Order: sequence, then C-alpha cells, then structure tokens
Amino acid sequence: MYRNPPLQAPMSTPTIEPHSFVTLHYRLSGPHGDLINTFPDKPATLTLGHSELSPALEQALLGLEEGVHTTLSIAAGEAFGPRNPDMLQWVKHGLLAQLSEPTQVYQTGEVVQFPTPQGDGHYAGTVIERSQTAVLFDFNHPLAGQAVTFEVKVLGVL
Repeated sequence: MYRNPPLQAPMSTPTIEPHSFVTLHYRLSGPHGDLINTFPDKPATLTLGHSELSPALEQALLGLEEGVHTTLSIAAGEAFGPRNPDMLQWVKHGLLAQLSEPTQVYQTGEVVQFPTPQGDGHYAGTVIERSQTAVLFDFNHPLAGQAVTFEVKVLGVL
C-alpha cells in the first residue's frame, strides 16, 4: 500500500525584525550620486539596533524578507537628519598640525578623519574653505538634509 508523505507546513522566509543579524548588499546615494555601494564588493553584515546604520535606514529594512531586492526613497532630512549650521567649524592650523602631518595641505572637498577626544574612535569632516590661519570643516553627515535613495538586496537574515 502506498501512502502520501505527511504534509509539512511551508517554511516561512526569514524577515528582518528589530535586532536581526542581516547580510545584505546596499547602495546609499543622494543627489550627487553614490556615497556607499557594496554591490561590486563584499556584502555588509550588521545587527539592527547597534547603530551601524541610521535609525531611519534600519526602520526602512524592517519587514523585508530574505532574497528581496528593492529600492527605497527616504525623504530629505529623514535618513541623517537636517543640516546643522553649528557643525561648520573653523580648525586652526596649529591644532591640525598636532592631529596630523604638520605639512599636510587640506583641499576643498577632502574628507579628513579626526580622533574622538577619548581616543577610542574617529569622526570625519569635509573641507569647505581654507584661510591663512584655519580650515573650515563641515562635520554634518554628507547626506544630512538631503533625500536619500537606499537600494537593498537582502542576502540573509538571522
């Protein structure tokens, strides 16, 4: 006598939830093109809720299933907040010489890494302008205040 195998419940596709461990490719771009693009290289692996992406980008990932490839539009200022004029700061040449090579010449548009005051990390500023005595840096995120396109291909969810 032939018996049919017992029916099994279909396996559900893993879905991104808060605190999920996710492997994905992503492209983050603004009005002037790509800022980050992992598609040509290795995928990113991250844990949601650990500030590896901005809260708005993490929120956009929630509910996406493994295998999904989608492009999301995020309104101006949502992904990285509004531009803050207080984040434009002049840094004197003397201090710059202490933090890097004393003969370093900073070019407009160049992104410069600075150590945190505690010395346990770095933050970046973009050179906006130079004077005889100082350099004006913009410490806003490059996409602050701008609309962002977030292309995502979810490779794995745990």
